[in-house]
Amino acid sequence: MTWFNTPLTERLHTQFPLIQAPMAGGVTTPELVAAVSNAGGLGSLAAGLLDPQEIRAAIIAIRELTDKPFAVNLYAPQPWQEDTDRIQQVMDLLSPYREELGLPSTPPTEPYQPNYSEQLAVVLDEGVNIISFAFGLPAPEEIETLKEWDVLIMATATHLLEGILLEESGVDIIIAQGAEAGGPRSTFVGPAEQGLVGTMALVPLLANHVKIPIIAAGGIMDGRGIAAALVLGSAGVQLGTAFLTCPESGAHPDYKALLAHSTEINTRLSRCFTGRLARGLKNRFTEDLYAHETEWPDYPIQNALTHDILQAAARQNRSEFMALWAGQGCPLCTDKPAGELVAHWIAQAKEALSG
Repeated sequence: MTWFNTPLTERLHTQFPLIQAPMAGGVTTPELVAAVSNAGGLGSLAAGLLDPQEIRAAIIAIRELTDKPFAVNLYAPQPWQEDTDRIQQVMDLLSPYREELGLPSTPPTEPYQPNYSEQLAVVLDEGVNIISFAFGLPAPEEIETLKEWDVLIMATATHLLEGILLEESGVDIIIAQGAEAGGPRSTFVGPAEQGLVGTMALVPLLANHVKIPIIAAGGIMDGRGIAAALVLGSAGVQLGTAFLTCPESGAHPDYKALLAHSTEINTRLSRCFTGRLARGLKNRFTEDLYAHETEWPDYPIQNALTHDILQAAARQNRSEFMALWAGQGCPLCTDKPAGELVAHWIAQAKEALSG
């Protein structure tokens, strides 16, 4: 048995214990998902913000590009409250940015998010047998249904208690999201600040207390990180930021350019785009609104209130208003094709572990 044959590769039926993180907002294109799967890893479709028909179309497109396994990621439903006074306050705060972008003063908001039940139904109808979840865990009856459909269930933990709860719920694999990771935090027990545990601390903690495989995520950018994660006790790794600047990535060209010139201190945790604490590159939007961090309504309401701003910013090439999700390892991004990166990282990890 070689070093890269782990409980993860056995469960996922992949050549390598490497997963491409699902990154929403059009970044994880069918081309990126398929490229990673074809290279021996596991590509992941970010479907949490997609309508059911968009999910179906993306799955079909991926299958036209690969016959290898891939995962679909969904956002587990979470409770939220609609506070009309707070919503109006936030709309007032965002009004100058809408005006600058030429948008109506009142954004379209409802429904605040796609129908989760319909999303899950499409994924099952398409016969996808690996589903990952962020922001929590599915309801017990949904887990039972997924087991009946022989679906492998992955879910995300940001601290030890969440990992224990995931294992007890019947989840098959835990994604350990370290504080270094880019994008929204997946904390579902306690405040998000409580889940800011670094990858190097989180992985061994989980390895000591749960029996199911652990995937290390956050701050891993190359083969050195892969080797370190495996030594710490993970069965594999999940990389997201490292794929952002690949040609297959759907990230905006200005987004990619900013990543190419970023530093390790260029990221900030903010709730201004979605209502959930998330790590991304600093820009005018995050810096202007940082003083209002406690005022944003819950996800998915805040996400809906800023959606048209993000779309307009992309159309107008205004990166100062984009959600530039990125982890702390972003300076290590390269523009090589995804398949070439996977092969390079595996060779790096092999060398590090054999040494």
